[in-house]
Amino acid sequence: MPSHSLIKTRTYSTQKTMLILGIILIAFNLRPAITAVGPLVSLIRADMGLSNSAVGLITTLPLVAFAVFSPLAPQIARRLGNEQALFLGLLVLIGGILIRSMKMSLVLFVGTILVGLGIAICNVLLPALIKERFPQKVGLMTSVYSTAMVIFAALASGISIPLAQGLSLGWQGTLRFWVILVVLAIVVWLPQLHQSKQLLKQQDVKSLRHGLLFSPLAWQVTFFMGLQSFCFYVTVAWLPEILCSYGLSISLAGWMLSLIQFISIPTTFIAPLLAERFPNQRKIIAVIGVLYLVGIGGLLVGRDIVLLTLSITLLGLGQGASVSLAFTLFVLRTENGQQAAELSGMAQSIGYLLAAIGPMLIGLLYDQTHSWVEPLILLMVLSVLMTLAGLGAGRNCYVFPKVKD
Repeated sequence: MPSHSLIKTRTYSTQKTMLILGIILIAFNLRPAITAVGPLVSLIRADMGLSNSAVGLITTLPLVAFAVFSPLAPQIARRLGNEQALFLGLLVLIGGILIRSMKMSLVLFVGTILVGLGIAICNVLLPALIKERFPQKVGLMTSVYSTAMVIFAALASGISIPLAQGLSLGWQGTLRFWVILVVLAIVVWLPQLHQSKQLLKQQDVKSLRHGLLFSPLAWQVTFFMGLQSFCFYVTVAWLPEILCSYGLSISLAGWMLSLIQFISIPTTFIAPLLAERFPNQRKIIAVIGVLYLVGIGGLLVGRDIVLLTLSITLLGLGQGASVSLAFTLFVLRTENGQQAAELSGMAQSIGYLLAAIGPMLIGLLYDQTHSWVEPLILLMVLSVLMTLAGLGAGRNCYVFPKVKD
């Protein structure tokens, strides 16, 4: 009998290990298919004969796809179950990567949309899965998967040119390279397909969505997610240009962009762990707000390389903490996996819509003013609004009126 109990314990431990490994591998795939494209833009433009606006669309389409498809992910999960829906997301992602690497303009855009759809499903449902499968470890698991996502986002951006030119893969081979990572995630995720799916009744779904739309807390979580996404993608798009306008070389400006991504990794990991320990997350959000304001303010007034480096470091720390905390709030502000999926879908839909608009809006403002002062002031104002939304989102209660205490 003890040996039978030991076998059951080992089997359970193996299943948990495979689940955690599967979550990490899915997280690895949430950004490389997007961040690998930026450094390859000039190669794609030259090879395909695309205009600058068409090339810009390649980097914007995934964010638009996130905005459009995020609300659909919970519906897919209700029909299939979280585990099966995540598997479907990986299949769509691998199809999108393969399709867009063909040398055809229309196919390039179709594949990019499919990449966005596949990632959107996984983006939305990972917090719901963690809420469902790790209710006592939400902080740790959110730290693990969000950190894995950030690391591979930065890695993919950094190795794109070495793969394309150093290994002579070209832009097509470099985009296809990331299929390897998706295939690995699919193989490891296969055992999870045997999990039984839990479905909501239709009236419960309608009640849930209606409740979210009329929940001030749900909107506060949504705007916190959206405004931090806006600031992040504006930084990725325009930071090198801002730094070059201050006299930095293109090469050094590129390294500064890498710095802001890598410096965010520690706070990406730490923020969810702290969030789970505290009764509310308002102090964490206040610190994030200060990091954003001081970081952006330093970019506004700084010309010295030391001050610029310090400003970028502070901003990177704030951005790392804000994105992982946003994912954590989807779980902490809900009572079960279904609620987490719906809140995640709502917040990410609006959040990535703002992210898609952000770089274009800042670029338009720069074109009108021919100065980075006004765009940076706008980012500071939005950082204040993000902090105010976060202070509301950090309250110790659920999106539905049921206080935890």
